[in-house]
Amino acid sequence: MKTATQMLEEAQAARSNNPKHAEQLYRQILEISAQAQGSQTEREQNLRDQETALIKLGETYRDNKDANGLADVIILSRAFMSSTAKAKTAKLIRTLLDFFETIPGSNDTQMNVLLENIQWARSEKRIFLKHSLETRLVGLQLEAHRYKAALSLIESLLTELKRLDDKMILTEVYLLESRVYRGIRNMPKSKAAQTSARTAANSIYCPPYLQAQLDLQSGILHTEDKDYTTAYSYFFETFENVSGQEEDGEGGKALIPLKYMLLCKIMLNLPEDVTALLSLKPALKYAQLREVECMRAIARAHQARNLADFEKTLRDYHIAALYDTLLEQNLLRIVEPYSVVEIEYIAQQVKQSRQDVEAKLSKMILDKVLHGVLDQGRGCLLVYDQPQGDGTYETAIQTLEEVGKVVESLYDKATKIA
Repeated sequence: MKTATQMLEEAQAARSNNPKHAEQLYRQILEISAQAQGSQTEREQNLRDQETALIKLGETYRDNKDANGLADVIILSRAFMSSTAKAKTAKLIRTLLDFFETIPGSNDTQMNVLLENIQWARSEKRIFLKHSLETRLVGLQLEAHRYKAALSLIESLLTELKRLDDKMILTEVYLLESRVYRGIRNMPKSKAAQTSARTAANSIYCPPYLQAQLDLQSGILHTEDKDYTTAYSYFFETFENVSGQEEDGEGGKALIPLKYMLLCKIMLNLPEDVTALLSLKPALKYAQLREVECMRAIARAHQARNLADFEKTLRDYHIAALYDTLLEQNLLRIVEPYSVVEIEYIAQQVKQSRQDVEAKLSKMILDKVLHGVLDQGRGCLLVYDQPQGDGTYETAIQTLEEVGKVVESLYDKATKIA
């Protein structure tokens, strides 16, 4: 019988040309490791093999863009995690969760996995793991614009973290709170949360990635106040911090602060500085990206004071479509807390004419992006809850199909007997 180590080597060799076989081998290793008996050394080797198999199985599903398979691996890992140190458990589950980042459209699956594992961590009394998972869940809820759920979870998290005085996670949660409040346009609370995040960060060693996020959020909040000079300084700090840690400019995280820097220069009526900024060594690897080319085109149109060139840039780089998407998301954010809301109020919030807002809301309702009805007599929008899918019809159809197969099978047998 092959040892787990031999099976690991065979699975690794099969991953590229026969991923299904590799998957079977990894699962066999997990079963062997969980059931094996022997000396302490053998059991320790089994645990190491099981950990390797879990990671490799997760990588296989990640490479195949299989979010559901990866979710199963994380659930499978619980048996292994129950017999390992808590620090190793937290590292392992974070590694597996990170694999979701490269799988498109996997946010809902990841949130479901997080909810299940938060419940498991609570029942196992793994408090620090629970806090780490809840913080990650808040970040995903923020990305999905689920602001109510995010704020509710943040409130309970902050209560527990203040009692434990865990400054590192406190900093992360305050930062997320600031971003959520900015998402719902509550700027005073967003700034207060950002101040709390910086206060917590000042009392500990703040890792570079977290410091960069703090600086980025500070810059964004200053742009909201139209203080573009101060905002630029924060974006510059973020850009230097992040670009120093990245090897590849394509789609890198340093691209976000760089674009903010370019926009600040344009808003400060210094479009000529855009070219100089992009000639700096850290920015050179981003200079040819389409998003940066767009900023350069806007700067040229601004410098020439040519509205026609600006409108051409909007068309060439599809910024008009982006604006339409942003308006749509903004309208959804504004109406989310209400069941009935005046159209005039919505128009004031987005600073658009009532007629344009009414037309956009009507289109969103027709496209089923927004569930509601326009009451033009009262000048209101009636907002409905998201309809829940009813699988009864599909289940009934499947049942009838199965019954049909059984009837056909019985008919064939009866015909043969006759």
